[in-house]
This record gives sequence, C-alpha cells and structure tokens, in this order.
Amino acid sequence: MSNNLDQLAAAQKANAEVMMALLRTAFNGLERLTALNMAASREFFNTTVANTQQLMGAKDANALSKLNSELARPNLDKWMDYSRSLYELGSEMQKEVTAVMEAQYSSFTQNANTAVAKAKANTPVGGDIFAAGMQSLLDASNKAFGSMTSMAKQLGDIAEANLNAAAAPAPTKSATAAAARKSSAAK
Repeated sequence: MSNNLDQLAAAQKANAEVMMALLRTAFNGLERLTALNMAASREFFNTTVANTQQLMGAKDANALSKLNSELARPNLDKWMDYSRSLYELGSEMQKEVTAVMEAQYSSFTQNANTAVAKAKANTPVGGDIFAAGMQSLLDASNKAFGSMTSMAKQLGDIAEANLNAAAAPAPTKSATAAAARKSSAAK
C-alpha cells in the first residue's frame, strides 16, 4: 500500500513539475510577445508621425502621390519583419512546449512499459492476454504520438516556407510544395 502511495506522490510531483514548466514557458512567451508588440507599436507610432509630417509638407497632388508610394514600401517591409518575428516567437514556443510534452510522454511510456512488464510477471494464467492488450495499446499510442509529432513538424515547415515565400520578391516555384516535399522526404 505504501508503495502505491509513493508512486502516486511521485506521479503528482512529476505532473506538477510539467505544469510549472509549461506555465513558465507560457509566461516567457507572453513576455516576449508583449515586448515585440510594444516595440512594433512604438515604431508604428513614430513612423506614422514622421510620415504625416512629410505628407503635410507636400506642395501638390503629384508630390503627395509620389511621397505616398515612397512611404508604402518601408511600411510593408516593417510589417513583414514583424510577421517574421511573430512567427519565430510562435515557432520557438511550440518547440519548447513540444520538448516538455515529449519528455513527459517519454516518461509516461517508460513507466507504463515497466508496469506492463511487472503485470506480465505477476499475473496468473490468462493474465498475459490483458498484458498483451495493454502492450498493444501502448504501441498504438506511441505510433499515434509519433505521427502527431511528425505532422506538427510538417505544418511548421510549410508555415515557415510560406512566410519565406511571402517575403521573397518573386518566388520561382511554390514554396508550399517545396516544404511539403521536404517534409515528405524527411520521413
């Protein structure tokens, strides 16, 4: 009985540590996102003030039109930089959360395999069928987790390729298709 309580306490402690790691990651990400948004807002405000002053100094409609088109390109570049930074932040957060979850899943799988092995050794006749069913369930769970991890990586590769394609002046081939082929080749 004491052994079961010790195992339960250890499992609760491990779960609490995982939750703390996930919360720490979330707070760090939120802090970085806030800093990024504050910097972007400050830049947007300063640029808007400067652009407005330039536009107000235009002497005629042709100068206004020319100035307007000259001011548009740097704003588009800034928007792309912001989008890229936002994507990178999201990607880093996803990697950190995935690392925590993979470590937790690995620990769970190891404990479950140990429990199944003990159950096989200590079961009466006929109990090995239950243990085999549990082992089959664990194997299916491992396969599903591997498939989900692979799919998440493929989606990340596609999103990154799309972001890079949007930033490129004139892509020569479909970046999405290239990312999909890259992900498929990695399997």
